[in-house]
Amino acid sequence: MEKYQLNTNKIESFITHLKNKGKVFAPHKSGKNSFKFNEVENPDSVVLDYNRTLNSIKKYFLPPREVLLSFSKKEYSFEKSTIEVEKKIFLGVHNYDVKGVLRLDYNFSQGNPEDNYLKRRADSIFIGVSYEPDEYHFSQSVGIPLHDTEGFDIYLEKNDSGYTISAITENGQSIVDGFDGFSEEQAAPSNHVQFKNRLKYNYNRLPEVFEHSWNASVWEEVSKRCVGCGTCNLVCPTCYCFDVEDNMDLSLLQGTRERNWDGCMLNSFAAVAGGENFRETLAERQRHRVYRKFKYITDITGEPWCIGCGRCTAYCTAGISIVEIVNDLCDEYEAKYLNRPVEQSGLNAARL
Repeated sequence: MEKYQLNTNKIESFITHLKNKGKVFAPHKSGKNSFKFNEVENPDSVVLDYNRTLNSIKKYFLPPREVLLSFSKKEYSFEKSTIEVEKKIFLGVHNYDVKGVLRLDYNFSQGNPEDNYLKRRADSIFIGVSYEPDEYHFSQSVGIPLHDTEGFDIYLEKNDSGYTISAITENGQSIVDGFDGFSEEQAAPSNHVQFKNRLKYNYNRLPEVFEHSWNASVWEEVSKRCVGCGTCNLVCPTCYCFDVEDNMDLSLLQGTRERNWDGCMLNSFAAVAGGENFRETLAERQRHRVYRKFKYITDITGEPWCIGCGRCTAYCTAGISIVEIVNDLCDEYEAKYLNRPVEQSGLNAARL
């Protein structure tokens, strides 16, 4: 693994170098306190030191809305949308977000592989960047420590002079080659603070907790605060549920079939014909959401489908914390099955 020193005054030159290699997407300031990934037009608008983006890079592989095909009732014909494979370079990705992409790779390659996702995902280069955890991050609790570089082609670790660049893969090395702005002196990496937020149990113990938590009182308690807006689904990097609908034009002779993001926290998600709803209450929907992250797929893969980014908590309109939910489930599990007293924290404090 080759390492290089990229000083702060050469970052914009490096981004210009990347733009000569392919289409570059990176974090940009959005509003007063938010960040989002956009295609890079001006290197000086890129922000590498940020807490989290509102949406992850999932949106580039699974767009919020896309046309799957167009059809004609008049000609009894249809035509699938064309997706071209193009080289994309994602700069400044936090490691939990690239882990989210790896989990989506699994979801969309099982059974009948999802062609649209896989075409958009192809020929993507990921350049990671180190970050300082805030009060919402807890990725270490789900098996993603600060400097886990799995999935990256290049990794940037912040230091006092700029960044230490590590070329991890051959693709990463080919991207780095040709840039003459590196410094010969290697700076020492900056010290990073520890995670402030954490799950009570290591993720590999959680399936046992969830095995006994179906009827936990936590679900009803959290539902008293939840408004069912679905924000947690929309910002989650590993949520991939969608709806498909046909839309006709005004002539009623032509139309499109479109796919758009959907979320299990929305009341209509599990509704079926006849007015039935398989998950009618907010408590049932909260339980389903959290089980999807820590139980259902985890039983198959051994990994949680929560990556600890903290988005669902940071952007929740009701201030609900998924860490509090899981930790209170652990407390209730201990009280019921291990005969330990329930700690008065989080949702448990509201019950006692």
